[in-house]
Amino acid sequence: MGVRGGVAVGGRRVPGILGVMVDGALTGAMSETAEMDEVAWERWYASREGMWSGRPNSQLVVEAGGLAPGRALDVGCGEGADALWLAERGWQVLAVDFSASALRRGKAQAVTLGREVAARVMWMRADAMTWAGLNAPPEPSPTPASNPGAGAGAGAGSGGRAAGRLSRFETRFDLVSAQFLHVAAQRRPAMLARLCGVVAPGGSLLVVGHDPADLALGIPRPEAGMLCEARELAGLLDPAVWEVLVAQSRPRTVTGPGGEIVVRDAVLHARRRTS
Repeated sequence: MGVRGGVAVGGRRVPGILGVMVDGALTGAMSETAEMDEVAWERWYASREGMWSGRPNSQLVVEAGGLAPGRALDVGCGEGADALWLAERGWQVLAVDFSASALRRGKAQAVTLGREVAARVMWMRADAMTWAGLNAPPEPSPTPASNPGAGAGAGAGSGGRAAGRLSRFETRFDLVSAQFLHVAAQRRPAMLARLCGVVAPGGSLLVVGHDPADLALGIPRPEAGMLCEARELAGLLDPAVWEVLVAQSRPRTVTGPGGEIVVRDAVLHARRRTS
């Protein structure tokens, strides 16, 4: 059972971790004190096998189900259910998390889905706030008309990107997904900017979190300072660059200690304009 100051893991108390959600059942959450804490998350994942249900997040299924497969970035991928769901549908996925235990489970699950699906996912251990992969790449420079062959010998890729810089993945993605990646209010604009910076023109940004309305339900949730409404996130986007497709509080039914309960997710889905 979760307690407000943390849970015991291997006889030690992990600060800020209140418990887990398994198969949709609410048995815990994280408090603000453990925001983006790599050591605490790793201890939490290492404390038991299978923290999550193994099913993809429902809002990802709704919003990405109709998108054409391309390159996807799953930030805070956990045990990889979302990444594997995308890979099964033809996406090439870069799955990023800073828990080695979570990534190991994702890789193991990928193997059970077959070689073709497993080959579509690259797993990377990194901190989303500091990982260089979320540094927006420079815009490609056009090849001078006077020298149309320039750059070809250096391995220039499509759109003018240097092919030698990358292996399997471009530095921009057709889908950037961050599911329940809660950060404190003062860090939220910086995190959103990092996510936005690697979305390709015409690509989608999907950010889903617990809606602040959940705080009135008396269920485990991050502290209020780590939650925000989808319209608040949408307000941080430049309308000249982004078309907001969805910015809403969306209901979702989960199983709590007393039975089923309706929670709300803050869902932001925006498309980067092509011009």
